[in-house]
Amino acid sequence: MSEIEAAIRENHPALITYITAGDPSLEDTREYVEALDRGGADLIELGLPFSEPIAEGPTIQAAINRALDAGTTPQGFFELVDDLETEAPLLVMTYYNMILQYGPEADVRPFVERAAEAGLSGIIVPDLPAEEADPLRAACDDHGLDLVFIVAPTTEGERLETIMSQVSGFAYVQARLGTTGARADVSNATHDSLARLSAYDVPKAVGFGVSEGDHAAEIIEAGADGVIVGSALVDIIAEHGEGDAPAADALEAKAEELKRGARRGGGVDVPEPEQP
Repeated sequence: MSEIEAAIRENHPALITYITAGDPSLEDTREYVEALDRGGADLIELGLPFSEPIAEGPTIQAAINRALDAGTTPQGFFELVDDLETEAPLLVMTYYNMILQYGPEADVRPFVERAAEAGLSGIIVPDLPAEEADPLRAACDDHGLDLVFIVAPTTEGERLETIMSQVSGFAYVQARLGTTGARADVSNATHDSLARLSAYDVPKAVGFGVSEGDHAAEIIEAGADGVIVGSALVDIIAEHGEGDAPAADALEAKAEELKRGARRGGGVDVPEPEQP
């Protein structure tokens, strides 16, 4: 069992969080990752900024632009990860061109080797079709990294079989069609997707639109093993700005809220925190 799968199964129901590395700076990102770790995140995704993030909604696109404007590069990203010490395993979420162009020539292996060296446990690539993933899958296998694929609400039949034959760590279940972004409710597509995936023996985590503890509870009740939250956390970072210490406190509190919601959905009696 990989480190990622173990983190989900041993901390079930799991909370998986996402923030963009370098938003608003790499030093701030260090503080934010540590805050999410303290708040109860069981896995932490770090976005490596790419100039054409086709899967992202306005919130994360803006975060990526802020990170790029701040000068975030793959080298800086990996140096950040080198220095991070967290209980939660770390994943990188980025686009295929960033991986392919990292080395001196077009090849996925230099990126995967550096990711493993830095201590990352897995890679998520939103724009990589499973049918074209063999080179990256092989490189990840050679270096002990999981390769996570996103399953859309419309994915079924032979394409679903192909994705599930390639996925490791967990299946990233897209809660709704469209791009990322916080929403006010949980889509009915979530329940349908989880039912369609129930026959596969790999953890399922639901993302795209999760923003509140009640959302987390509903998703876990529907059969998910974990919830993935990104835009709601990126919104907190955007609201506070660079070097603002309360941003870390707010991220920690939000992670605690989401983890309580997930556990409540899993049938765990979780008392609400005491009011100050």
